[in-house]
Amino acid sequence: MSPSRSKSYKLTVTALFAALACIATMIIIPIGIQNGYVNLGDCIVLSAGWVLGPVYGAVSAALGTMLADIFSGYAYYAPATFIIKAIMAAAAYYIYRLIAKKSVISSIIGSVISAILAEAIMVAGYFIFESVFLGLGTAAAIADIPGNAMQGAFAIIIASALHEQLKKIKI
Repeated sequence: MSPSRSKSYKLTVTALFAALACIATMIIIPIGIQNGYVNLGDCIVLSAGWVLGPVYGAVSAALGTMLADIFSGYAYYAPATFIIKAIMAAAAYYIYRLIAKKSVISSIIGSVISAILAEAIMVAGYFIFESVFLGLGTAAAIADIPGNAMQGAFAIIIASALHEQLKKIKI
């Protein structure tokens, strides 16, 4: 494959992951806890990091989820989402690479551990953003931690399973 075709392929897949991240973030799944919900956005964020690497994965995750915030009427979250999701995707990639070996069990463990740490970044990132930059105060930001943690737990399970399937089809 020529270098230009390889770059074109990466850009195309990056754009596809960004579109998937946007759509998946906008699809709300009610969980019944104080009108709470989860979405599939972080599943795509983690997958983008694992599949595309730290740069293209971060770009697709950041752009897609930021656009979802804008389209959903939460534009004031867009700058934070852009930064947090980019860091999550890059962290998922690097942590996975540190842990995963050639064996399947290490790969699964790498997916789960990297997803847990990336989701911890998400919870901490939104806590800092809400308490410091939005000026909601620490109490309001703390009140959002359980919902963000639930979102993270959901993503850890789904994304880790999805990652194993993506590896089987060699994406």
